[in-house]
Amino acid sequence: MNDLLRKLPIGIQTFEKLRKGDYLYVDKTELVWKIAYTSTPYFLSRPRRFGKSLLLSTFEAYFEGKKELFEGLAIEKLETKWEKHPVLHLDLNAEKYDSPERLYDILSRQLTLWEIQYGKGIDENTLSGRFSGVIRRAYEQTGSSVVVLVDEYDKPLLQALGNDALLDEYRKTLKAFYGVLKSTDRYLRFVFLTGVTKFSQVSVFSDLNQLQDITLWPDYGTLCGITLQELVDTFQPEIKILAANNSISYDEAVQRMTRLYDGYHFCINSVGIFNPFSILNVLKSKVFDNYWFQTGTPTFLVEMLQETEYDLRTLLDGIEAPSSMFSEYRVDSNNPIPLIYQSGYLTIKAYDERFRNYLLEFPNDEVRYGFMDFLVPFYTGVKNNDQGFYIGKFVNELESGDYDAFLTRLQTFFADFNYELNEQTERHYQVVFYIVFKLMGQFTDAEVRSARGRADAVVKTPKYIYVFEFKLHDTAEAALKQIDDKGYLIPYQADEREVIKIGVEFSTEKRNINRWLV
Repeated sequence: MNDLLRKLPIGIQTFEKLRKGDYLYVDKTELVWKIAYTSTPYFLSRPRRFGKSLLLSTFEAYFEGKKELFEGLAIEKLETKWEKHPVLHLDLNAEKYDSPERLYDILSRQLTLWEIQYGKGIDENTLSGRFSGVIRRAYEQTGSSVVVLVDEYDKPLLQALGNDALLDEYRKTLKAFYGVLKSTDRYLRFVFLTGVTKFSQVSVFSDLNQLQDITLWPDYGTLCGITLQELVDTFQPEIKILAANNSISYDEAVQRMTRLYDGYHFCINSVGIFNPFSILNVLKSKVFDNYWFQTGTPTFLVEMLQETEYDLRTLLDGIEAPSSMFSEYRVDSNNPIPLIYQSGYLTIKAYDERFRNYLLEFPNDEVRYGFMDFLVPFYTGVKNNDQGFYIGKFVNELESGDYDAFLTRLQTFFADFNYELNEQTERHYQVVFYIVFKLMGQFTDAEVRSARGRADAVVKTPKYIYVFEFKLHDTAEAALKQIDDKGYLIPYQADEREVIKIGVEFSTEKRNINRWLV
């Protein structure tokens, strides 16, 4: 095919449409066959827009015996029988769940479609009773065991987070509904559920104890997403076009894509996984941008961070988490990190086998700087997405040596800061500085520290090295003295660039930067 006519499957979530439409496809069918070969019920958690819907659609086509769709793929050499099974595919993704009645109506509507095909018992009135009846009749009428696929099983629960009453109603409804998958086990050939989170309070994980959670299994670490090898094998012509349009080499294009979109690890010692949504969009648009991050706003997650008074500096630098955190998510745990991880904003970067602790960090620059950009209006006086303008000005001012303009502009970030002055306020000031310098790090060599014994922040530009020390309960003079007394300048004595030390003091009355000395 002409490279200019190759079709990227953006927004294509149906395997049959993808194959018949001659779209490019990263072949995952060897893993699909490996999973389907057993009859074990499976659960897989992955972030949004990582290909879970396409994966379930692939299972659907496979269990419907549509051999022609798999020509030329890995599974063609593995499967010999191509048996046909009745498939019940429930997709809860593209709906809004704002009331118990809404959830009931959506489930009922799906059951009605199945009942049109397989019939309805006169005494089946509840959702669970109707679901059970459909599974049994599908088995009896076709003579084949039934396949149940549930896409985004937890979507109603996620939309109800923050509303305890609604969440409790959804739990009760889904507990009974998903519980059917255990009581009808004799009629089932295969069950696969996907979602973002593993909610501990829903019976799909407590009652359905034979469900295998393969989320962290090394064998399936690449089931969703794209590896580097898959990227260059499948999309080489598109990468060449992307490189040409950005006046960079092929290798530089791959490196930039890696920096922006790679870095997900869904198990210990996994190869890096690229975000498929961002990859397809950058190849289509030929413009490097934050595609995945822009499709979802983590407002609730940021509000959780604020409510729990979580120290953002820990999150931004990487956080250690025990392995028990990955087994389930409890809404009442008062810990936002599991949900932030499962939502795709953090990923596994290392594992301490001795103490069974994971190191979680931002997967890549798209998520790192997108998340920090999103934080700015929640923690500062800068609104309306103006932070990009400010960060650019900050970098330009320091590169030109205009530190007075930098600090004057920085005062804007503390405007309208109305927190009560207490210990939490001091942390809030520190967090704001932390976010600002971390955001500058994408354009220049900027470091910001939370530990004592090192300067609060260091920014290196082609001509200057700035060493900052900030004081909330002391003077700018004390800040400069600390830089000297603690030897913060020693690492830069041999550097040819001009080293500038800046002491900054805050005013508790003004709730802003008061003065600075250089």
